Amino acid sequence: MAMQPIPDQHRALVLENRDTGLELKTLPTPQPGLGSAIVRVEATCILPYYQNVIRHYPIPTPLVGGFSAIGRIAAVGVDAASLKPGQLVYVDSVVRARDNPDASFLSGVIEGFTDESKYLMRNVWRDSSFAEYMKAPLENCIPLNEKRLCKELKYSVPELMYMAYLLIPYGGLRDIGLEPGETIVVCPATGGYGGAAVQVAVSMGARVIAMGRSSEKLATLKEHVQRTWPGASFDTAVIAGDEASDLDTLRAFGTIDAVLDLTPSTASASTHTRSAIRVLRLGGRISLMGSTKNIGAPEILTNSITLKGKMMYERADIAQFVKMMESGIFPRDKGFVHVKTFALEDWKQGLDTAAYHVGIGKCAVFVPQT
Repeated sequence: MAMQPIPDQHRALVLENRDTGLELKTLPTPQPGLGSAIVRVEATCILPYYQNVIRHYPIPTPLVGGFSAIGRIAAVGVDAASLKPGQLVYVDSVVRARDNPDASFLSGVIEGFTDESKYLMRNVWRDSSFAEYMKAPLENCIPLNEKRLCKELKYSVPELMYMAYLLIPYGGLRDIGLEPGETIVVCPATGGYGGAAVQVAVSMGARVIAMGRSSEKLATLKEHVQRTWPGASFDTAVIAGDEASDLDTLRAFGTIDAVLDLTPSTASASTHTRSAIRVLRLGGRISLMGSTKNIGAPEILTNSITLKGKMMYERADIAQFVKMMESGIFPRDKGFVHVKTFALEDWKQGLDTAAYHVGIGKCAVFVPQT
């Protein structure tokens, strides 16, 4: 696809004052350099908690806000070997130092926890994706098969943006080697990332037990799974808040091979993770991706449990997940995803909507091009 020349200026949502929030401004359009690409942004994810990012997260100001995005390559540096103008790409938000993979930050969200990560965000990759054009590392631009995804499978680009949610639990599931036919507990499963984890695990052929405090939300989750993946092996378990009671509930499901923990910080003291670990079979695995504080050594040692912490995902996970999307295992035509879109000038409404439009299959995105 031929691309128009990059304009001298473009529109972007800039954070200068944390009290007043984002401002729609006209800025000089970034230009490509070594190791980078300029992407014409077609959709970018609005995190449900982005208003909290604006007020409290450690990010430098001023900066263009954002997260992950999907767009078209507009230009590349002279060292680009395969990316071409017009190509549709997923722009990953996890930026890593090329000479130190331990130094990383989330574009538009948090500057990381090392001097190296802070240097990169403040001085090299400060501006993110809430813009008509963005500059991104070449390695963060993952090619998408537009013909397969948009023409044959009928995804719109904003719908594809839901990948940003699915990728996070996929990183944890792949890290513990979840296999088809295995039984996994997702706890809790009724939030945005928990619901996405259920979708991914079911698509991978696992038997899924979804834990949550709300029987109503679990019922909605079950209806979604049954409608989208008829015949999937799926059960729910209400978290009672009592370790022994939750343990008995889980034991009734038989052998459990793995656990994916996505506990939010607001529920960090809950005992549901400890109950899930105690019910694992000998040699079972657990991926910790949340904020649980209530686990102990005895239940891990007794059954030779493998416990792995996972922050986000690896680049190889993205490439593999894109293959899953392109294979068609996520049935888009059965209500798999429900996206709300907003123009940049409607940023206040977009942030407000993203805060409540949360749960399985739900996300809000900015569509910068008008």
